[in-house]
Amino acid sequence: MRKIMFKIIKQLTSVVAMFAVLFAFSTETMAAKKSKTLENTKKRGFVRCGVSQGLPGFSNADESGNWTGIDVDVCRAVAAATLGDATKVKFTPLSAKERFTALTSGEIDILSRNTTWTLSRDADIGLTFVGVNFYDGQGFMVRKGSGIASTSEFKNGTSVCTNLGTTTELNMRDFFDSRGISYEPVVFEKADEVVAAYDAGRCDTYTTDKSGLAAQRTKLSAPDDHVVLPETISKEPLGPVVRQGDSVWEDIVRWSLNTMIEAEEYGVNSSNADMMKTSNNPAIKRLVGAEGELGAAFGLDNEWNLRIIKQVGNYGESYKRNIADTGILPDRGPNELWTKGGILYVPPAR
Repeated sequence: MRKIMFKIIKQLTSVVAMFAVLFAFSTETMAAKKSKTLENTKKRGFVRCGVSQGLPGFSNADESGNWTGIDVDVCRAVAAATLGDATKVKFTPLSAKERFTALTSGEIDILSRNTTWTLSRDADIGLTFVGVNFYDGQGFMVRKGSGIASTSEFKNGTSVCTNLGTTTELNMRDFFDSRGISYEPVVFEKADEVVAAYDAGRCDTYTTDKSGLAAQRTKLSAPDDHVVLPETISKEPLGPVVRQGDSVWEDIVRWSLNTMIEAEEYGVNSSNADMMKTSNNPAIKRLVGAEGELGAAFGLDNEWNLRIIKQVGNYGESYKRNIADTGILPDRGPNELWTKGGILYVPPAR
């Protein structure tokens, strides 16, 4: 009898221990679903977004202080998802040197500022890149009157204008060193200072991401007198960044961008999103919140993604509005959808 009782007690102890483990796991899971950044954003009433100091097509303010651009639209998408209103964003213009400190110190909660995803930035300084909203590469711009048609024609002593504290500086050094060409860097912290220096003739060439060259070319006193050389010397996947340590906020920003891209893939836009609720395609119904409970994973309601599409638009609408229609880069190139020959591709929302 004592042996039987001992066996029963032992089994009960095992069951209790199992339930204790399950309870602890459940508690940890529930805690993991909470986001301090999301809570603070809701209390504050706006999303804090770090942007450039003025790059047409990406993040640029007009004379009235209204910000536009594909980087701006990422932050507006997060505001639509979390606060129900895409206009509830405070934009903080940051130099390349300031941007990461502003994010890690908590001054901003999203950095959406034509920033290149690299190993050291992702792993070393407490940051997490959540996706790519523009695939780019570094190039050079020269004056047409220089007669230079290729980077192979650069000579020793070439002076080069660029931004301080960027991957552009490192790529520039690697490019010239690998070719045994001596060069003179002319660097500035602010992008407008770089543009002004190049426009004033203080350097022979200006180097940055090719999208940046196309955008900044519009600010020159005589844009048609300048040309971007054909060579691309680096890979520059540009995308939004968040601080490490808040996985839920990280997911919110990631899937806000993904929603815009996937919406274009399925033909869902700001005009037809509501009508798509009756689609026969389950993937589309999930995308507009008519099926499934995907918002629960972030602590959001089930129409968070529908608001993004209605208030901000899909990726194609954002690109057309900010980059193609402004004449910066009418051809999307690698930023076309994967179904149309580009490399823009995101995981499914399911």
